[in-house]
Amino acid sequence: MDMKLSPTTTLPGIKLGNLVGAAGVKSALNAKGQAGEVAKTEGFADAFKSALNSVSQAQNQASRLQREVQMENPKVSLEETMVAMQKAQIGFQSALHVRNRMVQAYTDIMNMSV
Repeated sequence: MDMKLSPTTTLPGIKLGNLVGAAGVKSALNAKGQAGEVAKTEGFADAFKSALNSVSQAQNQASRLQREVQMENPKVSLEETMVAMQKAQIGFQSALHVRNRMVQAYTDIMNMSV
């Protein structure tokens, strides 16, 4: 099975499109349809913080569902819990890879000769 993901593909709770288009300038349109003031642009730091918050929420959701399954709540299925756990794990691994790449880029820049 071959799955291809585009750069703007979103995982539930994680907005990857924000990371890709974070450097672009967004303009707001007023009610008349004319170009209004330029809206505040979302920087990389804001996009990364938003992504980390969504990963944290996914982990909290998975933990809550695990607790409910352990307490034998009939309204929570094991399948739903396993899917939530996998989503949280994938989100955490993605955030970890981004962090590692950022640390590597910082190290490379600091080791450059002037």
